[in-house]
Amino acid sequence: VEPPVITPRTLPEAYGLLGDETYRPIAGGTDLMVQITGELGEPPERIIDLWRLDELRGIRIEDGALLVGALCTYTEIRRSALVGEWLPALAEAAATIGAAQIQNRGTLGGNIANASPAGDTLPVLLAADASITLGSARGEREVAAVDFWTAYRETARAPDELVLRVRFPLESRRTIRFRKVGTRRAQAISKVVMALAYREDGGVWRDVRVALGSVAATPVRVALTEGVLEGAAPRQTVADHAAATITREIAPIDDVRSTADYRRSVSGRILHRILREEGGW
Repeated sequence: VEPPVITPRTLPEAYGLLGDETYRPIAGGTDLMVQITGELGEPPERIIDLWRLDELRGIRIEDGALLVGALCTYTEIRRSALVGEWLPALAEAAATIGAAQIQNRGTLGGNIANASPAGDTLPVLLAADASITLGSARGEREVAAVDFWTAYRETARAPDELVLRVRFPLESRRTIRFRKVGTRRAQAISKVVMALAYREDGGVWRDVRVALGSVAATPVRVALTEGVLEGAAPRQTVADHAAATITREIAPIDDVRSTADYRRSVSGRILHRILREEGGW
């Protein structure tokens, strides 16, 4: 039996429904629909369809930040001129998620709230120092992406809150690179996904961020590896040290898609390749 679906037309209406814990919000439904069919997890009792909430759409520049609405689809993100100009790594990540049908329905907010450690866009949020705006009848609040995913499939979002938008600060514009390793380039869940951010300053790297998915219970940043690269100039020895550090720092598991050893090895190789392509490390 399919659960009943309610489609609010305004955010206040949606917030009122979220006060009832038997309701589950749905955006594009590309993950939740699998649960409804009984193939993965327990289906929800009732569904709140968010698709008509236009307040959650749109991509714009405001107050020194790129704002991406939670209901923006992967197709909209990869085609956005603003994303292409200011954050092309996010467009690259969106382009690797599923087939065209998934990209037309799947949303950034859904990828965030679903909290899969293999979510392809999530390392980009971490590398970009993004923050996630949550809203409820109590008001709005911002949570840094680095604090949002708290445990496997768990987040800082309260049951009565919705993901409204993502804020990507642009004040210190950095280069961000994205890489994904899967069975195929797209239409496959990631074995390892990585985003690396840096700002070149007088021949050395500053504000380094290295973030990964599919190597821990949540998307993670690797502080020790970032420390190796922070303030360093491109050198082969530094690249070797960083690649060796990342393989020791992450804690992947064996699962149906890959092994822990493979993920460690691939993470080191991906990082080494990005460094070589960026600055001749």
